[in-house]
Amino acid sequence: MSIPNTTDLLEPLPSAAAAPVPDAAAEVADAPTPARVLSTHIPDPSGIEEGPKRTLRGIRLEEAFNILGALAAAMATATLLFGWIAPLTGPVGWFLVTFVGFIGIYAYLVSLTSDRQAVMDRVATVLLASAGVILVGALVFVVIYTLGRGQEALPHLNFFTQTMEFSGPLDPLTEGGILHAIVGTLIQISIALAITIPLGIVTALFLNEVGGKFARFVRTIADAMTALPSIVAGLFVYAAVIVLITQQRSGFAAAIAITVMMLPIVIRTSDVVLRLVAGNLREAAYALGASRWRTVWHVVLPTARSGLVTAVILGTARGIGETSPVLLTSGVTAVANFNPFEGPMISLPLQVFDFVRSPEPNMIARGFGAAAVLLLLVLALFAIARVIGGNGAGQLSPRQQRAATERSKRDALRMATAGHRREQQAAAAANPEQIRLIPDTEEQ
Repeated sequence: MSIPNTTDLLEPLPSAAAAPVPDAAAEVADAPTPARVLSTHIPDPSGIEEGPKRTLRGIRLEEAFNILGALAAAMATATLLFGWIAPLTGPVGWFLVTFVGFIGIYAYLVSLTSDRQAVMDRVATVLLASAGVILVGALVFVVIYTLGRGQEALPHLNFFTQTMEFSGPLDPLTEGGILHAIVGTLIQISIALAITIPLGIVTALFLNEVGGKFARFVRTIADAMTALPSIVAGLFVYAAVIVLITQQRSGFAAAIAITVMMLPIVIRTSDVVLRLVAGNLREAAYALGASRWRTVWHVVLPTARSGLVTAVILGTARGIGETSPVLLTSGVTAVANFNPFEGPMISLPLQVFDFVRSPEPNMIARGFGAAAVLLLLVLALFAIARVIGGNGAGQLSPRQQRAATERSKRDALRMATAGHRREQQAAAAANPEQIRLIPDTEEQ
């Protein structure tokens, strides 16, 4: 194979004599001016017609008509399909057909008067709003159904002030109550919270503020414990506490089992909340000379207070409704026990399970009444926690705003006084003779 000569591939360069020499004046005249090169054409906005502004929030009369019309058409179509055309039954299927038909009909109605982007916006808004409505509707249904089934037992005062020590399955609802279960639940959840809150928040602070290889290991264990079955936690506490130490079921053993279930949720939720604290807040505290402890106590925790309360709420909701670990560790009793370290102590979830497994209507009514009390107790704890949590970071209540204003006034007065004092000291340093004359004048 022959290799071509590289000189053949090169074109001969034109000689300097053959190349015409351009005139300098003509070159300058033909060159583009800088203004022509760097100028930017800005169109006149007065000649541009503005289209209708898209609104992603709020609802107009036309939107309300589209929503109501689509809902009515979807319900009619689903009813016609389930009742006349196809042999379909079941409320779940009717609901799904209604929802899908509602979305399709609503998208068609919006497309009649809007463009594609507006249709996508409105459909996405309706989907998100539907998720919220379904969630709230499910919660309202559970609350109303539980209160409705328990309304036979709730009006009786003895239901809250008596125990089942001297009452049986055949006794009327005017005898017996769930006082022992209420006391047991409050004692067990109080012990569990007393252990879970400091341990969970401190562990979350360790994961965020310290870190390291061991922190990754702890985070992995917390993630694994989140999926731990409750019955396994109950068996662990039964084998480690009851069999080896106490030799009897007690409320304290049940509280330990509840703590095992609550702790990973509080750790992981608090870990996520503490990650949301802006890093420049920590850097500002360190720049001012604050130690790590003072930064955590005065900057990180107050900023994440609302989120930490939410973490405690989620852990409480998980622990207060546990039944299987309490069944293995606390035992079943009909007597009120105020000592968590000795003797069985029943809780409200376990009492509900004990009531509803009976075939007697009065016992089932007591079970739903106990479930309603448990539900109201959880809602009350949530309300108390929200009050304690207060507003989010940067949001002050009117009382806190007034207190901050008073502190600002005091700081301004203090700084003004300090500035005036420095001015006097500077003037006195400039006139040392006046300093010696002032005491003599005062003495005379």
